[in-house]
Amino acid sequence: MPGQRRRKRQHHEASQRSAARFAPENGRWEVLLETGDESEFFAFVRRIHGPDSGIDRSAVRPDRFCAREPGRAWCRVSLFVPHPATPSDA
Repeated sequence: MPGQRRRKRQHHEASQRSAARFAPENGRWEVLLETGDESEFFAFVRRIHGPDSGIDRSAVRPDRFCAREPGRAWCRVSLFVPHPATPSDA
């Protein structure tokens, strides 16, 4: 298929950049919301992704953890918080 090698390479490079950006030595994931209510979860995610939220969408990680039993699912939204810049010793 034409262009498949290029697309795969671009996807691989993007995932490497993301892994380097969100590495543990660069910061930590801070939980913004933990809930068992899916409607609350989706409303919060929509609010975060809104144009006036002021939050970098690429630094938000929505997770939906599901159990095998109905009613036991819960959801979490985390934000990557970089470590503060250390002042130089100059």
